[in-house]
Amino acid sequence: MNTFGNIYRLTSFGESHGSAVGGVIDGCPPGLLLDLDFIRDEMNRRRPGQSSLTTPRKESDTVEFLSGVYEGKTTGTPIGFIVRNENQHSGDYDNLRDIYRPSHADYTYDMKYGLRDHRGGGRSSARETVARCVAGAIAKLVLKESGIAIRAYTSCIGHIRLERPYSDYNLEEATESNPVRCPDPQKAAEMEALISEVKGLGDSVGGIVSCVIRGLPPGVGEPVFGKLHAALGAAMLSINAAKGFDYGDGFDAPRFRGSEHNDEFINDNGTISTKTNYSGGIQGGISNGRDIYFRVAFKAVATLLREQQTVDKYGRETTLKTRGRHDACVIPRAVPIVEAMAAMTILDYVLLAKSQGIGPV
Repeated sequence: MNTFGNIYRLTSFGESHGSAVGGVIDGCPPGLLLDLDFIRDEMNRRRPGQSSLTTPRKESDTVEFLSGVYEGKTTGTPIGFIVRNENQHSGDYDNLRDIYRPSHADYTYDMKYGLRDHRGGGRSSARETVARCVAGAIAKLVLKESGIAIRAYTSCIGHIRLERPYSDYNLEEATESNPVRCPDPQKAAEMEALISEVKGLGDSVGGIVSCVIRGLPPGVGEPVFGKLHAALGAAMLSINAAKGFDYGDGFDAPRFRGSEHNDEFINDNGTISTKTNYSGGIQGGISNGRDIYFRVAFKAVATLLREQQTVDKYGRETTLKTRGRHDACVIPRAVPIVEAMAAMTILDYVLLAKSQGIGPV
């Protein structure tokens, strides 16, 4: 289960403390001009060491393309790439060789495989998301040619959350104007202060990443088992520390009556649309032409720089004190990962519609 997608497919490989992480992309259309500057910028948004709020691990995250590109354009054949790990401190994890860290995958990996890589969690480390961001950046370039744009942002950290709808903000400019990637400057400052406070205590804090997809025409998606929102949900819940997904009004929907919540159809200058968008751009598992918007909830980072009680692999109770470099809050770095997974999902479903010869694309 290291491959994502149906037609646009990413197979990823690598571990946090191995020599490199990387992937193979299948299904990318030929003739796409590979904008290396754009890909580098997308990687820089995810990489560690961006600010005092993130882990100080220093990685250049430079992408090396091994195949599938000729004279700057995609050939339609598999795109192989690697990103070398340059700044591992494996010795920081020596005390964890036989200890199960609370709320990590240490115990479950041991039960599944009979062994585990204790250095940063191995395959379970968020370092694996590097490959997703490469494939997501390429997917964004393909979607851009069809006028489809994806923008995620931080809408909540801890108890601090945005109260206004996304339409009130200039997401393209405001989101990248601060380290927490929140489009509201006042809320962003409060979020920064909270993360700094929590970090000083050796603790961690979670939050919510919201995402908006614009420009997807109506008719993309599958009616039963391949519903578009289900595919987006599966993609988002595959990200490390993701604990919840909803789209449209999501878990707020039950407080409305049907008469209050239905999206009534209108004729908008010759185009059929809806007066409201409580559905979040998807009805019956298929896009309706309105903005698709959803939220992903992330738990607080499980790695704490303070003592915790746990057991070792032999069942002996012990006290754990974690060393090393870790994020106190993953939300700012999760924003580009959410975008990457959304881009891969949407492109996959656009290509699926084309292969079926149905729908608007």
